[in-house]
Amino acid sequence: MALIDDTDRRILNTLQQDCALTNQELAGRVHVSAPTCLRRVRRLIEEGVIERQIAIVSPQALAAGLTAIVEVTLERQSTDLLEQFEHRLAGEGAVQQCYRVSAGPDFVLVVFVPDMPAYHAFAHRVLSAHAGVRNVRSFFSVHRSKFAPAIPA
Repeated sequence: MALIDDTDRRILNTLQQDCALTNQELAGRVHVSAPTCLRRVRRLIEEGVIERQIAIVSPQALAAGLTAIVEVTLERQSTDLLEQFEHRLAGEGAVQQCYRVSAGPDFVLVVFVPDMPAYHAFAHRVLSAHAGVRNVRSFFSVHRSKFAPAIPA
């Protein structure tokens, strides 16, 4: 695990708000020199603290879509079967998030698709056709009141 100091935390918190800042702008906001800032950001990337830098797109800007929160329970919970299922989901573009959870279903997924027919196609292809799935419960978002992917550093 990487050692994170207060300067790294300021960098991480600032980048999570706006990763499009130039190095000069970032350095100014976190009160370090530009070379120091660049060196630290590179180290945070190399050590895997910063996984990737992305743009978060508003669903409304692209004519909405359908967000489903899906609970999945497998027939059996062996390590191999759980990992196989996770691997299967990793290749699905519609799956935005996948969590292996305890005390309930085996997995909770956040799935984003264009519409209900696309969700049905996804569910059939990935969940229904998969022989090891015992139960699926789907919940559909009617309103997103908060979306904050930042992790407090």
